[in-house]
Amino acid sequence: MIRKIIESVLSFFLPGEIRESKYVLFDRPIARYRYFINYVKALIMTPYYRLLMRIFRPRNIIRKKYYVSICAIFKDEGCYLKEWIEFHKIIGIEHFYLYNNFSSDNYLEILAPYIDAGDVTLIDWPIPQGQMSAYQDCFNKFRDNTNWLAFIDIDEFIIPNSTDTIGEFMTQFENRPSLLIYWRFFGASGLIDRDINGLVVEDFKVCWKKYYTTGKMIFNTAYDLDVTYRKNGYMHLMWGGHRNVMLPPVNCFGKLILQGIHNVPIDDLPIQMNHYVTKSYNEYFSKKFKRGDAVYAISHHNSEYFLYHDKRSQSIDLHAYKYIVPLKLIMSEQSVLLHNGGGVELLSAYTFINGNNMKFAA
Repeated sequence: MIRKIIESVLSFFLPGEIRESKYVLFDRPIARYRYFINYVKALIMTPYYRLLMRIFRPRNIIRKKYYVSICAIFKDEGCYLKEWIEFHKIIGIEHFYLYNNFSSDNYLEILAPYIDAGDVTLIDWPIPQGQMSAYQDCFNKFRDNTNWLAFIDIDEFIIPNSTDTIGEFMTQFENRPSLLIYWRFFGASGLIDRDINGLVVEDFKVCWKKYYTTGKMIFNTAYDLDVTYRKNGYMHLMWGGHRNVMLPPVNCFGKLILQGIHNVPIDDLPIQMNHYVTKSYNEYFSKKFKRGDAVYAISHHNSEYFLYHDKRSQSIDLHAYKYIVPLKLIMSEQSVLLHNGGGVELLSAYTFINGNNMKFAA
């Protein structure tokens, strides 16, 4: 009764809905009074969870075979796999655990060189709406191989802004269970058709004006993951456990995410997740629309979904462009002439980028 009275009073003084903060768009509208209540709850709960994180944290974290790896589930996305893998190798991803979910295209032909090189572990996963179960399977089987496991899709690209590589960025979060990287949505950039051989990260530049409070998680394997935990049914926000104590995720500023409150103090994010949610008009309807959904039995990828995301794309984002030259060199398997004091040396693109510590500062 008292709770209802308080909410009625607050709703009178704080009418209407709130859809965004100064720097981010909310996943869904929330009543202004409800946002205020959640904000106060989060303020009260934050010291408690910070204390828990100091007490219940892994000791003596050791470096595993890989530092940061990716787990992804895919279906009929063979034409995008090479760019996606090479891009993430450039930013420092060391291994890929890829779950094939009913693909019928040439994915195996594309992945074969990476499997042979030891870059990709391929798992056949013929389970309808099997995304969350694939994530749990990957964590259970491979957590001992990698310190961090990023759960992302093939249309998502991790963009470190404040560092050259993802590994450099993640070292500051080793005593946190998981990190949320906020989405930057990209629309069709005015393209009906597109040369499929072009780079996704180059062709699509037009995006939403603000970041989105939804994104994808990078999970610390020193903690326990249980996707059946009541707060983990939502793949975009994962709590981690240590000694049977569940702990909340943090955002890219190290702020705890509690009660749906996202503390984002500036619009210059140190890392972002570019989500190329539609690509071109014909790509969307010939591929994504037909592919269905790895989470929901009834896919939401329809005309309304395309227009919703494309109409809101009214800004330009070029953060991915600092990686395009090295990406093109690798994709074209082009050799590089390295000029140094002793003359000119012919190098492969891989050797030039990885062997010579090439930096990609923002």
